[in-house]
Amino acid sequence: MDAEIQGFCDALETLDRARADAIFDEAISKAALEGRSPIDVVTALIMPALSEIGRGWHEGALALSQVYMSGRICEQLVEQVLPPSDPDRKRQPRSAIVVLHDHHMLGKRIVYAMMRASGFELFDYGRMELPELVERVIADRLRVLMVSALMLPSALKVRALRDALDARGYPLKIIVGGAPFLMDNALWREVGADAMGRDAAEAVTIITGWMEAAR
Repeated sequence: MDAEIQGFCDALETLDRARADAIFDEAISKAALEGRSPIDVVTALIMPALSEIGRGWHEGALALSQVYMSGRICEQLVEQVLPPSDPDRKRQPRSAIVVLHDHHMLGKRIVYAMMRASGFELFDYGRMELPELVERVIADRLRVLMVSALMLPSALKVRALRDALDARGYPLKIIVGGAPFLMDNALWREVGADAMGRDAAEAVTIITGWMEAAR
């Protein structure tokens, strides 16, 4: 791994905000001298670091709290250089994240923090029931919806969401994630989702791939 990324990972894992700030600021300054934009730094430094931290959690080397706090630190760093009005955010598909018919919010919070830390702007819908969610998706003109589920009944609700949107003739890409989808690799297809992210970093990769394919 690149020494700069490794150093940034170490700072995030130990929650050393001062060191993370220093590495990020140095990367931003170097990018400016080379004629590169802040989003290039997000792509080259923050995204690989968060992906590595997610891998560490999967392997049992890191706690979920470290993943969450790393995402929050990076989210705040990105906010400094990519405000909501930044043109790099405007080229993204209109996106949102939601917990559908569930009361477990931690997974959503982690993915939301990771997405914003990776330079994405998205709505946080919190917890919603199906009828309200369908209307909100259409009113906000979403192109991508991320659904976090911890319990199987909540995961199965995605099928009803897809059917309701299809009945309205509304095209929407749905990414799902959470325990039920990890336990059953075929479930995301059965409920009509377009993709399944095993972790927050994978969700970023999926949406980035869709954006590149649409160009």
